[in-house]
Amino acid sequence: MGDTAKDIGIDLGTANTIVYARGKGIVLNEPSVVAVQARSGAALAVGREARDTIGRTPGSITAIRPLKGGVISDYAAAEEMIRHFVRKAVPGRKSRPRMVLCVPSGITPVEQRALVQAAERVGASTVHLVDEPMAAAMGAGLPVSRAHGSMVVDIGGGTTEVAVISLGGIVAAWSLRVGGDRLDSAIADHVHKEHGLLIGERTAEAVKLAIGSAGPVPEDPDLEHRTFSVGGREKVTGGLPHTLELSAAEVRAALDESCEAVVSAVKSTLEECPPELADDVMEHGIVLTGGGALLPGLDLRIAAGAGIPVFVADDPMDCVALGTGKCVENFDALEEFLADW
Repeated sequence: MGDTAKDIGIDLGTANTIVYARGKGIVLNEPSVVAVQARSGAALAVGREARDTIGRTPGSITAIRPLKGGVISDYAAAEEMIRHFVRKAVPGRKSRPRMVLCVPSGITPVEQRALVQAAERVGASTVHLVDEPMAAAMGAGLPVSRAHGSMVVDIGGGTTEVAVISLGGIVAAWSLRVGGDRLDSAIADHVHKEHGLLIGERTAEAVKLAIGSAGPVPEDPDLEHRTFSVGGREKVTGGLPHTLELSAAEVRAALDESCEAVVSAVKSTLEECPPELADDVMEHGIVLTGGGALLPGLDLRIAAGAGIPVFVADDPMDCVALGTGKCVENFDALEEFLADW
């Protein structure tokens, strides 16, 4: 079994990776980015240090995000990133921790195997997988083991996972490649198309965090009138720097399609759900987790579209990691939620 004190759970996210260590809680939360030497492919920096290089690297250095849509897109960089984070979270050369890895519900067996092999190569003694929406529901404190329908919508960096859970299993689920990254790119695409201005992903994210919304926000009526200044390169002038004022209404319009896709996924999942469980969800509401849950007005928009109350979980960005941590803390009792490899 190894040293159970070194068991860890990893929420390997498209935007951020969070590591939970048994008995310690969350010990690491860093961006899922690796800076590599273009010619040799050698990793120069990982995590926060690497993220600071995005959009600012010389031609000889490339900033890579090894995961896209919740799955590995660059295996060598992903393995290097996992190795770095595990060493940082569990110091000691001889540590061979048991690992619980979180995976999107729509992941294929081939993608699952790739994740497991990467974890084994960095030193895991055994690897267990847990579905992301199940971990999110556990982290949000939902009664996943009971004969009672609970609905969770986890909006991460790369995917949105929608699931209805009962008796420790996922009864109905929908996984779509819409998340924080898609919202950022929607803003960048809008600015490019409407204003002829090229902005980077970090600038687009800053716009989203400052004035982004999915609909009216009653508790923040001033949001409607806010603007945000962005700097980028102007297409017409051949790439000269230019500054532009964006309005909150304009940004909301840019995010509309992505937000509507989330609402549609919620409705589709409810349509697949047995009537008794749908009644439970109607009575107790839907819980939002993940970084996307913090987009102002999204809870109200989903509630209006589905006709069901929606609540944002406490610490939504940590719910998946905390749920994974519950599995780490009590492997035996929570074995029903884990897939073994």
